[in-house]
Amino acid sequence: MSIRFKNKSDIFNIVVTAVAALLSVGIMLYGVWHFGLQNAWPELVLNLFYIACVVMVWMYFLGGRITTKQFNYWCTVCVGITVLLRDVIFSPHLAYYPIQKACLVLSVVLLMLLTYFYGRKNWKSYTKSNLWLIFVVDMLIALLYNIDIVLEPTDEFTSYMLVEIWIRPTITYGLVACFVKETKE
Repeated sequence: MSIRFKNKSDIFNIVVTAVAALLSVGIMLYGVWHFGLQNAWPELVLNLFYIACVVMVWMYFLGGRITTKQFNYWCTVCVGITVLLRDVIFSPHLAYYPIQKACLVLSVVLLMLLTYFYGRKNWKSYTKSNLWLIFVVDMLIALLYNIDIVLEPTDEFTSYMLVEIWIRPTITYGLVACFVKETKE
């Protein structure tokens, strides 16, 4: 098996993404075990999609049996499903109404960006700024959730929620780094 990327910065981007995502998912799986399945089953469902993304990133990076088109499609679908589940259908009730509505609007924008991205026949024509916009919107959503959690009183779930919020932006960073690399070639 050969490594798909040869540039050190590309390798660094993928390795950082995979390690951070695996640590985050590991902490969340520990949280599911610690709090019990009855209280934390939604996190387990989301972790399955996150784990699928991390596995696909590694398969793609190591030049496995996944093509660029398959990688783009399935990772976009997995990220889209997590956005739909976490932020739209089962959106958490936040203490501050404007932050909650801003998160919902940004989540819908992110879904539209992901749909538009993969809906294009010639996805390689997507510019770097368009690709990084996906990451920036996901980062803004995580930042707003983080602000709301920090402003609310803390409890035993707070540290796990702060970790869970940043898993998806970490994964989208790696996905966008792979997409940007593919558009160069």
